[in-house]
Amino acid sequence: MTGGVLTHFESNRDAFAQPAPSLDGSQLRVFNFGNRLFNTNWVAAPASVDLLDGLGPTFNRVSCSGCHLRDGRGRPPIDDEKQLLSMLIRWSIPGRGLSGEPRPVPGYGSQLNDRALGGLKPEAAVELNWIEQIGYFDDGVRYSLRRPRINLTRAAYGRLPPNIQISARVAPAVIGMGLLAAVSEDAILEFADPFDRNGDRISGKPNRVHDPAGKQPELGRFGWKAGVARLVTQNASAALGDVGLTTSLFPHENCPLRQKGCGQMPSGGQPELSDSNLEKLTLYLQFLGVPSRRNLDDPAVIRGEVHFAAFGCAQCHRPELRTASDASPALLANQVFAPYTDLLLHDMGEGLSDRRPEFEASGREWRTAPLWGIGLIPVVNDHQFLLHDGRARGVAEAILWHGGEARKSRRAFIAAPQETRDELLAFVNSL
Repeated sequence: MTGGVLTHFESNRDAFAQPAPSLDGSQLRVFNFGNRLFNTNWVAAPASVDLLDGLGPTFNRVSCSGCHLRDGRGRPPIDDEKQLLSMLIRWSIPGRGLSGEPRPVPGYGSQLNDRALGGLKPEAAVELNWIEQIGYFDDGVRYSLRRPRINLTRAAYGRLPPNIQISARVAPAVIGMGLLAAVSEDAILEFADPFDRNGDRISGKPNRVHDPAGKQPELGRFGWKAGVARLVTQNASAALGDVGLTTSLFPHENCPLRQKGCGQMPSGGQPELSDSNLEKLTLYLQFLGVPSRRNLDDPAVIRGEVHFAAFGCAQCHRPELRTASDASPALLANQVFAPYTDLLLHDMGEGLSDRRPEFEASGREWRTAPLWGIGLIPVVNDHQFLLHDGRARGVAEAILWHGGEARKSRRAFIAAPQETRDELLAFVNSL
């Protein structure tokens, strides 16, 4: 029962798009309407359907599902693709003072919008190439890792600064987010050890973020660097940054002063995504189901789970969390579930650093990514590109990129015989 009450037993192409099996009729109606909003292709205002206009002026995709296809995971461009289809670029310039909080790129903002409505220009274009590096397991088996090289071209609203900070991000799968939101802050902080007082070289720490929907600061739990505290804020932030839709949390269009004409484009209302629809979209993600594990009786999977613990993977990818007794909606209260994350930040080493801080997260620090559903990504999304920028071509490469606090686990994986490595991968892919 990987997702507690949200667990379902589908493992097909729609495995990430199932409602919680226990929804009543009223909840299912809200879920279905939220699903419609998630998959809606928004259009420029004014349009014949007022409810669904307000796209842009600049944006990345026309829908939530444009990046999260079938509620699943995005990927970098492949083959001859020239545009980012389910990937985006966060950018900034270094902050000033002791805090060092990144600042928006002058004339652009904090996220590159590579598409625009007619009459405006996209902010810039992205060229992505890969640099390969060769390594060897201790038994002599060769492997290859790749890292992205990003080149920004056709900047439309002024020269880009030389000290620009760039972080490529693929869209994660959105299953089980209601459960992650329902874990109490105290339960997450039980695992935190920012000064490594127990000497195990694992120093998980919380990210403290400013959230417009609540008190400040709050514990971040969503996004690659746990930079968002609340699910409703995650949705509102993505609505504005990705689709260009204003909400009551983010009421202003993304129109920097340099982008002449942006502020004169017709609006789809104030806000363009109403509070009622934002709430339905949030409830949709709260009720989105989690696929159960598979191949539980496979001897290789059973042995792989032992290796997972022995290598230290479970110290960050924790197999069990519990939601709060007073969680809302009540359906999600007192749920024991298995996301394989601690929702904390960990130093992953210089190899994975994007050199771009986010609140209290450094460039080297990333939130432990949940592993539930990882083995179904090829079924749902026809790929298995992993890590924040999709550089890893499968679970093995993802492990080999682990450094920093995870270097001991990486070293154990490299030293292990082929059979042990295969068993570990079989276990992870059963999640």
